[in-house]
Amino acid sequence: MDFSASPMLHICNEGDPTLFRSILDRVGGKWTVIIVGLLQQRPLRFTELLNAIPGISRRMLTISLRSLERDGLIEREVFAEVPPRVEYRATALGVSLSEPVIALASWVSEHKAEIAATRAIVDASTGSDC
Repeated sequence: MDFSASPMLHICNEGDPTLFRSILDRVGGKWTVIIVGLLQQRPLRFTELLNAIPGISRRMLTISLRSLERDGLIEREVFAEVPPRVEYRATALGVSLSEPVIALASWVSEHKAEIAATRAIVDASTGSDC
């Protein structure tokens, strides 16, 4: 099979392929998809995010938020109050990511039963559950 005309081959190999993969890894991560999807509507505090995301630990949320801030997808604002209040909001770059993120989340929601059924069949035939 000839992949030379594949748009994906061109996209993932132009410029700096290592940078491309690292960004794709970040924006495709399960926590990124959820965090960016939540912050596209309004700023949220750390505890609001923690309560809204089932299964995420405080540590993983902290790591994820720092990484998203480093990549310019979200920004953190500290308010001079006692106790200090911190809010996270999507940047313009993060908002531009929210449309494909919501589309991806919708696709998953639409196909999760089909995928779960296929997984069950494959796991039963191979004796594993990846």
